[in-house]
Amino acid sequence: MDNTWATPIYFRALEKGVDLAIQSGTKYIGGHADTMLGSAAANASAWPHLSETVYDMGLCLGPDDMYFGLRGLRTLGVRLAHHNAAGVKVARWLEARSEILRVLHPALESHPGHAVWRRDYTGASGLFSVVFKPAPAGAIHAFLDALALFGLGDSWGGFESLAIPFDCTTARSAVPWAPGGPTVRFHIGLEDVCDLIEDLERGFAAFAAAL
Repeated sequence: MDNTWATPIYFRALEKGVDLAIQSGTKYIGGHADTMLGSAAANASAWPHLSETVYDMGLCLGPDDMYFGLRGLRTLGVRLAHHNAAGVKVARWLEARSEILRVLHPALESHPGHAVWRRDYTGASGLFSVVFKPAPAGAIHAFLDALALFGLGDSWGGFESLAIPFDCTTARSAVPWAPGGPTVRFHIGLEDVCDLIEDLERGFAAFAAAL
């Protein structure tokens, strides 16, 4: 499984029975949006296959990326604690907005996977999505354009907060995706939560003006 969202701090993949856990170290492990690295961990049954693959392909990290990864690990716990707390606070604030249909964050009681999250995870990261009530694309663009602290970006897991429109229908095949409205993916970074909420209020004002 891909354990990048929770990291091994909040989900102990191998202890939960996962055979092979991969991790994008570019995101929370690096934490500063300035490196490219990743990792893979395997249990006893999958380890021979993983070890053979690494040996055949000659995979290894460069010294600079290794340095950035080690630097990030030193502050990973502190940063994740902030991402966790801030992400839940912003998600709950968004859930109460009249413009929002639902918030896709497993730490919220309204999420259909909340019971599984409580059972298996010890925390959450800053990445989640929100589904707006049906609105024209121009209103969503106005919302995003009005944000000053949230950048636009596909990656996540760094210190910065991000927001980007997201359409799962182009990348999802096993389970149908019918959200009911336009979807925006947020990553809550290390900025002050009150500043982020003020920024989102500015976005919603622009959203309302564009309807």
